[in-house]
Amino acid sequence: MQTPDPRHSKRVAIIQELFAASFNQKQELSALTQKIWQKKEEIDPIITKTAPEWPLAKLNKIDLAILRLAVYELLVDREEPVRVIIDEAVELAKSLGGESSAAFVNGVLGTIVIEENLE
Repeated sequence: MQTPDPRHSKRVAIIQELFAASFNQKQELSALTQKIWQKKEEIDPIITKTAPEWPLAKLNKIDLAILRLAVYELLVDREEPVRVIIDEAVELAKSLGGESSAAFVNGVLGTIVIEENLE
């Protein structure tokens, strides 16, 4: 049996914290999740601009958590290649999100990559 990639497990934990924080902002967060949460004022407008038909309040909270992590990784952290970040976000959306989450996350992130000239 294959051992899960520790980076994947770390991302799942961050998404769980971001998801929980969207309901309870007094929740205790890990250091990295705190950094992402503090950048929310920069990240959320990018998501809103890229998916204008989906106001943040209407977005599935898991999809929003996945997008916040991926946008943070794309624009702030910049440790992983763009394709790795997008592929991982889509896989997370498939396993944690709804039926259309993967396509939605892929579309939003693809647009951000084009608009921000990240390729």
